[in-house]
Amino acid sequence: MGKVRIIGVGMIRFGRDVHRGERAMVEEVVDLALKDAGITASDVRRVFSGNAAAGLVSGQEMIRGQVALQGTDLAGVPLVNVENACASSSSAANLAFEAILSGRCDVALVIGVEKLSHTERSRAFDALQGATDVSAVSPATDGPATNSVFVDVYAQEARKYLAEYGATVADLAAVAVKNRRHASLNPLAQFQKPQTVEEVLAGRVIVDPLTLPMCSPTTDGAAAVVLCSDSYAQRLDRAGCEIRATRLAAGAGPGSQPVAVAAGAAFDDAGLGPDDLDVLELHDAAAPAEILQYADIGLCAPGEGHLLVRSGATALGGRLPVNVSGGLLSRGHPIGATGCAQLVEIYDQLTGRAGGRQVEGARVGMAVNAGGWLAGTYAAVVATILEKAA
Repeated sequence: MGKVRIIGVGMIRFGRDVHRGERAMVEEVVDLALKDAGITASDVRRVFSGNAAAGLVSGQEMIRGQVALQGTDLAGVPLVNVENACASSSSAANLAFEAILSGRCDVALVIGVEKLSHTERSRAFDALQGATDVSAVSPATDGPATNSVFVDVYAQEARKYLAEYGATVADLAAVAVKNRRHASLNPLAQFQKPQTVEEVLAGRVIVDPLTLPMCSPTTDGAAAVVLCSDSYAQRLDRAGCEIRATRLAAGAGPGSQPVAVAAGAAFDDAGLGPDDLDVLELHDAAAPAEILQYADIGLCAPGEGHLLVRSGATALGGRLPVNVSGGLLSRGHPIGATGCAQLVEIYDQLTGRAGGRQVEGARVGMAVNAGGWLAGTYAAVVATILEKAA
């Protein structure tokens, strides 16, 4: 079986800017990624564009990728738009991987983009509700949404975890503090000012026990990744990173564990396990999500995730640094772009160009990107394992 590599990435700083549209962000990250890969638009044979919410935020419901790339040299390249909630661009990367592995193309460009800021702030929250079964959700009020529906989900998960395993709210705060410390070293992160546990605990309560710093922000952003066949990378004399595995899993209702399923399948494909990882990006849409995912991918037993945080094992300098980018909590969470952003971070870590947040000697990394919420669990999860190419 052939191999697939990532040979170039591009990303802009995440944040909020109501005046900057998807097209401008896409054009910038595409240019960065192509230059990083040492190729031009004429070399790209497929484009897979991940976006989740434009239809509800801006009204661009269809042909989103084509619209963003019109007027560029990529106009006319076969393009597939991918919408899979917060896992949109990791799902796009999964499809690009399979297209190259099947021999349908040698080079594919994956784009993730999202613009959640709008003069009507409720639009982002209304869009996020679409990542749930809307027929099963009763709106809290008759007016515009004022919070993400996911805050209620994660707050419920947090309360259950705290009650069952003896963790404290300070443990949740410690996740936010850790990831903000990492983000302070990431010039592309939305939030870069360090914070303390006390400051996180004193933040505005969104849904008990979650305060504002424990929840990922609404964010605009874009990232792009260039994938190619192993033979194409060799012709270019570019090493990059090999995609050892990428697996997509779906939730199957109460009790199902799509994070564990996706991660387990990826480990099996790669012939690796949790102990082989040097760096890890998890889907910390809220602080308790990161703690719960530790056990899902096999870093610890259920109920011991907060102990890893307390020990410093998942902080920069620890045994397995997690969310060194700052994670969704501090790097930001432009939902359709998050999966690509995770891959950019892992790629930069494995190629030794992560600057002050570099994990020394990193050779193998994993990104876990979740999307949507259905019947008590994530609707979609993509787990991707990268290894530094020889």
